[in-house]
Amino acid sequence: MVGSMATVTLIRGAGLVAAPWKNGGGVTREVAAFPEQAGMDSFVWRVSIADVAQAGPFSRFEGVDRTLVLLAGAGMALDETVGAQVLKSYALVEPLDIARFDGEVHIDARLVDGATRDFNLMVRRDVAQGELDVWRGDSTCTFSADVVLLYCASGEVTIAAGDAQPQTLETGDTLRIDAPDALSCALKGTGAVLAITLRYTQR
Repeated sequence: MVGSMATVTLIRGAGLVAAPWKNGGGVTREVAAFPEQAGMDSFVWRVSIADVAQAGPFSRFEGVDRTLVLLAGAGMALDETVGAQVLKSYALVEPLDIARFDGEVHIDARLVDGATRDFNLMVRRDVAQGELDVWRGDSTCTFSADVVLLYCASGEVTIAAGDAQPQTLETGDTLRIDAPDALSCALKGTGAVLAITLRYTQR
């Protein structure tokens, strides 16, 4: 038993499949999405890893809230623009730096020094809400949500969810927990974890 309804699934990073970006400018590896097998225009939420090899515009997603986390590389600068005017800039230069922006805005990416790898959370704001926090070192948390994703961003960690068998995650692995209801999770290790909490606002 994990909890009254919760189910836990381990997603190995080595098994993720590479696919081209929506705009063809890079490569993405989907970690999880809802509904399963949803296309780029039909997901409620989507979590993926992106390899960015060159500067250029981001794909645009109307009605989607986006959260981007730098995983590896020297980083990049993101400029939110209208025409030639830069309205806002985001600097991701240290591992686990975070940028949050609306998917419909025009974003131009400039690489600091070569390719980067990024974590990407996308949530369709009219039907769901998503939050992302960074865990480092030993910690505990209690979750009540529709879905929780615990992504190992670096190092190695062991996660115990409720009374389920503890799972050891290496860099790139994800622990998915569906329907946690006051479920306690304990993390041990020296690595860093991205904790994503997803809640549906429409059923």
